Amino acid sequence: MSVRCSQPIPEGKTVSEPVVSKHKTVYITYSILTEDGRIYEQSDIPIGYVHGADSGLLEPVEAALEGARVGERREVTLGPEEAFGPHDPRLTYTDDIENVPPEYRRIGAEVEFQNEAGESLTFRVTHMEDGKLTIDANHPLAGRTVTFVVDVVAIRDATPEEIALGRPQEGSPPTLH
Repeated sequence: MSVRCSQPIPEGKTVSEPVVSKHKTVYITYSILTEDGRIYEQSDIPIGYVHGADSGLLEPVEAALEGARVGERREVTLGPEEAFGPHDPRLTYTDDIENVPPEYRRIGAEVEFQNEAGESLTFRVTHMEDGKLTIDANHPLAGRTVTFVVDVVAIRDATPEEIALGRPQEGSPPTLH
């Protein structure tokens, strides 16, 4: 993991201003970049999580945000083991396209399969060529190094309910003036 804080504490900011720390509700915007610099995913609308409360945010990303202030940007580069895991070839299947229903004969189509134990996996069509179709249940970024570019938009104390949930209770981020 490599972490970079690309913005110093802005002029006029004081130590008494809130920082990202345990049990703070934090609102962020982010981009996930692939190793070639392409944007895989981006959110310009702030999303919230509760720091240190099992929010579902990847641990290395959450750790990199520790101590950040509103207006700061953190960039975190993660290898496959730290991010979306290695690519598992056992979760990739290729079959004759004739054995696949027509509605799934397109790149990006998703189908869910369930085993005898009731566990289900979602497979995406990832490749079609020479009468063959390939589906894959790996995360699209499995096996890849990615960089998270995260901007801190707002910080406040979390409520006990939010700490238990790991995310803010309100349905939308705070209003920015």
